[in-house]
Amino acid sequence: MLLETLQALLPDLNTAVLQTIYMVAVALAAAIIFGLPLGVLLFVTDEGLFLKNKVLNSVTGWIVNLIRSIPYIILLVALLPLTKLIAGSTIGPTAASVSLSVAAIPFFARLVETSLREIDKGVIESAVAVGASPWMIITNILVPEAKPGIIQGLTITTISLIGYSAMAGIIGGGGIGDLAIRFGYYRYDNTIMFTTVIVLVVLVQIIQISGDRISRVVDKR
Repeated sequence: MLLETLQALLPDLNTAVLQTIYMVAVALAAAIIFGLPLGVLLFVTDEGLFLKNKVLNSVTGWIVNLIRSIPYIILLVALLPLTKLIAGSTIGPTAASVSLSVAAIPFFARLVETSLREIDKGVIESAVAVGASPWMIITNILVPEAKPGIIQGLTITTISLIGYSAMAGIIGGGGIGDLAIRFGYYRYDNTIMFTTVIVLVVLVQIIQISGDRISRVVDKR
């Protein structure tokens, strides 16, 4: 009976896994494109840095903290009008990717900022002293030096996004969470619930192990 249930579930499970990967990939791309520069901006405009700007830093930090303080399920519902505008629908993996991206950007930005703060300030001061431009400092010193931490930040962000994508299933966002809600929770099928949990655990473990290994490889310190 158990084997038959799993075999019947397999096509839907494969689709759900692919949908989850799609949602996470889109949100992760948004986090890298927007969150990485945002994290750098938060760092370089802070007190004592070469692009110090108290107003810009405070406003940017406040916006980042505001979005991060909103529980994802509430953010998901609050962004439904924006989701409808961008994706043309409020259900499905593409629609869920909108709120996932909004949640991922400030989350990753703070992790990038934290990684940059671990860099020896003396290295930055030396670069400023020899006349290096802000762009050169950012691209040749800050990002390369913080690369292991940034990769760890990407790993953490990816794992968080997998959890968020499961929540998106509550409103028909697709993915593993949607499968668990529709076929497991609503039908009181513990086999499906346990299967989806196992799949999520395996995904998280693969991502964590891969992220740790890549981080060690790029760490030249």
